Amino acid sequence: MINFLAINWGPSPEIFSLGPVTVRYYGLLFISGFIIGYFIFQWFFKREGVPAKVLDNLLYTLLIATLVGARLGHCLFYEPEYYLARPLEILKVWEGGLASHGGAIAILLAMWWFVTKYGKTYKFDFLWIMDRLGIATALAGMMIRLGNLMNSEIYGNPTDLPWGFIFTLRGETVPKHPTQLYEALAYFLLFVFLMFIYKRFLPKLKRGTIFGIFLIWLFAARFLIEFVKEPQVAFEQSMTINMGQWLSIPFVLGGIALLVYSIKRGKPAMIEQTAKPSGKNK
Repeated sequence: MINFLAINWGPSPEIFSLGPVTVRYYGLLFISGFIIGYFIFQWFFKREGVPAKVLDNLLYTLLIATLVGARLGHCLFYEPEYYLARPLEILKVWEGGLASHGGAIAILLAMWWFVTKYGKTYKFDFLWIMDRLGIATALAGMMIRLGNLMNSEIYGNPTDLPWGFIFTLRGETVPKHPTQLYEALAYFLLFVFLMFIYKRFLPKLKRGTIFGIFLIWLFAARFLIEFVKEPQVAFEQSMTINMGQWLSIPFVLGGIALLVYSIKRGKPAMIEQTAKPSGKNK
């Protein structure tokens, strides 16, 4: 059946080149997610009395953890035999190959270190930082999936739905599910929802509630969308549930456990502010 409404999609991944330097949509969108997240955290910190000077260290920690974790996640989860035999190939990030689950694990470890170093001084803990990070990460995840769309990568199986994309850059001739857009939309709606409850209900929330919702929503969406996504590596072709889905299950279960814990035993979501002296002698 011919789908006359299918979208022919084949833009160049490159925006422009200046000598050896090439600016690509993926890189621009990836960095934009961090920049926007930086300004969102500025607002979080200002609202809750955390000094802005902590932000730069947080940004650098997140950037390094995301890149290193996502790269190692791809190499070790999806193609371990190839990369363990050629360890120097792991460093070639520019050739592609990043896994969001690896980035998620690295961010969790990095934030544990960050809280150990700065949390006691500025009165925040691991769940406090992860609640706010979940909001910014949802938006950054949307930006990254739009970058995947501009790269014509990580798309889905054939479809006869009217919004199918023919990824001509990859030699495709039939419409495929634009799973990049499915994930981008899911992450954007998650961002809007989490931002709404943070802004509207923060004084009533418990610590860990926002992050629990984030884990359940994001990784459940990832699990479901994987059913219409093409296998990323050869060994997934024989799997009923692919690697991305197996890696999503612990995050969903962890999110459910965290949500229950936060509602029953969680601390207040806001940092307790120390009263400022009135200036009068007592």
